[in-house]
Amino acid sequence: MKLTVVGCSGSFPSAESACSSYLVEADGFRLLLDMGNGALGELQRHCGLYDLDAIFLSHLHADHCIDMCAYFVARYYRHDGGRCDPIPVYGPEGTEHRLTTAYADTPTASSMSEVFDFHTVKPSTFELGPFTVHTDRVAHPVEAYGIRVEHAGKSLTYSGDTGLSPALDELARDTDLFLCEAAFTHGKENIPDLHLNGREAGETATRAGARRLVLTHIPPWTDPQVNLADARAVYDGPVELATPSVSYEI
Repeated sequence: MKLTVVGCSGSFPSAESACSSYLVEADGFRLLLDMGNGALGELQRHCGLYDLDAIFLSHLHADHCIDMCAYFVARYYRHDGGRCDPIPVYGPEGTEHRLTTAYADTPTASSMSEVFDFHTVKPSTFELGPFTVHTDRVAHPVEAYGIRVEHAGKSLTYSGDTGLSPALDELARDTDLFLCEAAFTHGKENIPDLHLNGREAGETATRAGARRLVLTHIPPWTDPQVNLADARAVYDGPVELATPSVSYEI
């Protein structure tokens, strides 16, 4: 299983990175986790526009899903080769309506579903291509999900956006790579059920027994080195900052 960071900036793109988007590959199957602002352009460095096999949207805030509107254009209006067949898109309830509203001028109310095959995410376990996928609700102001992807005895857990969450602890239990948001700074922001800080991400990884921690979704106004140091202070395993275009073999 291979994970590639397409974008990792939180809240809005930075000068160095698009917003959240992560490409997971195994056995020729390509699963994209989130498609935030700027992600579609960066994705084309790593994958052809029409080579994705499925998309998972952790929640419907713009920095995790808005480039789906641009991807709709690429799939719906493609002339060479004709319109694309629908690609499976897994997202919270209301995903189709949210994207249609954001685009605001689709040819019909059902145009999105002509190129996206929408599936509603709930806490569940299911097979997706070569992967076994576990999803659970995490702590965020809107309906949001963390995801655990398993393949050939290895696992990747992605937090999405969340505050402290027992469900996330379980998704990350003994995971090989824990891709965890760390948007807040310890001692600065303290808003329950919104985001984690670096220390909380490290503590979550420790409780879960995660084997490796990668901090992501750090906004441009947050010093990532502070969050990295805070995570290292409470987690003994390898920890690093997500970086665009960096890949991990899991």
